[in-house]
Amino acid sequence: MFSPYYHWAGRREPDNHVCINVALYAPTGNRWTMTERGRRETVRDALSFEVGPSRIRRDGQDILIEFDEVSVPRPPAQWLPRRVKGVIRFSPDAVTSQVFDIDAHGNHRWWPVSPTGRISVTFEAGGDDWAGHGYMDSNWGTEPLEKGFSLWDWARGRMPDGDAVIIYDTLRKDGSRGAISLRIGRSGEVQPISMPAKTRLANGFWGVPRSGHHDPGARASLSRTLEDGPFYTRSVIRTRLMSETVDLMHESLSGTRFASPIVKAMLPFRMPRRAG
Repeated sequence: MFSPYYHWAGRREPDNHVCINVALYAPTGNRWTMTERGRRETVRDALSFEVGPSRIRRDGQDILIEFDEVSVPRPPAQWLPRRVKGVIRFSPDAVTSQVFDIDAHGNHRWWPVSPTGRISVTFEAGGDDWAGHGYMDSNWGTEPLEKGFSLWDWARGRMPDGDAVIIYDTLRKDGSRGAISLRIGRSGEVQPISMPAKTRLANGFWGVPRSGHHDPGARASLSRTLEDGPFYTRSVIRTRLMSETVDLMHESLSGTRFASPIVKAMLPFRMPRRAG
């Protein structure tokens, strides 16, 4: 959905514009890989999806992501490309059945596939092994993101009892607001909750606005910025929701910024392409 090459190709032949994105954040350094490849390096069937040297596949009820990629430089912390190789195993607690429209016309859809689960990561190169709780979702649509949205804030966190809380707050191009706020249990039951209040957080370095959601009378705070680009930020925020303190993985996306030809011209620095 973020490929500038797909955009420049007139949004034709999506199978010729595929990638497996791996983003790692650790005290020892962050790594980002997002190498786009063509149809000749893509293999898929009902249980697996392979792109170049990496693949995603089913293993019983688990999802395995076997990655072997090269991370792009991220000065000043990393000046040279670096290999990142390992295996991610995601074991879902449950699979939900409800799919949501995030625009007003059904052109953009979102499925919180497995909002809670266990995850482990083992490395051969480029990182340190770890394990914790994980999340899996899916987005798809029939038009470019920048046609549907001016801005969105999305967040997912784990409540103290293990439930997931997810917030999708969008400003659509037609000026309307899309608001989805859910609590999803470990057995997969989806419970809508009242949309929390929100407060503006500090803009990213590139000026992308972001807001944090919270209970009335509380306030969200920015714990860490993980990605900060011309149209997108990824952050960790701490807040109060349903009278509980919770840490949220948070993203803000500016469709207005992403629509800019200048921004699209900058993307190959973070998203190189191998034409095979």
